[in-house]
Amino acid sequence: MSNCEVHTLTPVFELEQHQVREVLRILLHTIVFNRALGPVKPVERDSELFEVTWVECGDAEAARRIEEKVTQFVSWAQRNPGTRGQVCLSFYEKRQRQSWFSTSEERLYWEQWVVEVAVVEPPPAEFEEQQAFAASALRSQRRQRVQAAIEEGLTGIVRQVNDKRDHIPPVVSASAVTFPFDLQVAGDSASVFNLGAVRRMLQSTTPPSVLH
Repeated sequence: MSNCEVHTLTPVFELEQHQVREVLRILLHTIVFNRALGPVKPVERDSELFEVTWVECGDAEAARRIEEKVTQFVSWAQRNPGTRGQVCLSFYEKRQRQSWFSTSEERLYWEQWVVEVAVVEPPPAEFEEQQAFAASALRSQRRQRVQAAIEEGLTGIVRQVNDKRDHIPPVVSASAVTFPFDLQVAGDSASVFNLGAVRRMLQSTTPPSVLH
């Protein structure tokens, strides 16, 4: 477990509610695509909110799982406006553990990606009405900051993927998404998502029930 690489994307993504889903899709699909070592059918996607094109690996199950967790985080963010949450994507390999009377499967986590999101409130309606020019300028500034944060995040993903390779386990699968992954988001449990809990998870051989 000491060989698990942990990458926390920077900066913290300060997003309005309507931006959360799009930004998480961009980042999570980019990570999975860059770690899909098998034969992939790249699918390009153009963002509807930002000047960004990202690539998906063309795996329907991976896309379904990402969308499910993104929706879960969006729901959590809507219930907790003005708060900060995290999304954690963890890759692992499966190993068979032999005991005296049985064989069990364990998960060995070898890489983790953490995306931190601060959900910010949009300008108040009265501000929009009374100071339309200032409100427009504020929205433009926020959008530019998010655009820059996305570009920095994508650059960081590609750099880390290219620089950190020694910890990757041997490839034993011919599928596009070579290694299985877990996704955990704020709201997975009754308490607010805690990165320390995930780190403790990575030090165990059995994943917590919330990840099944």
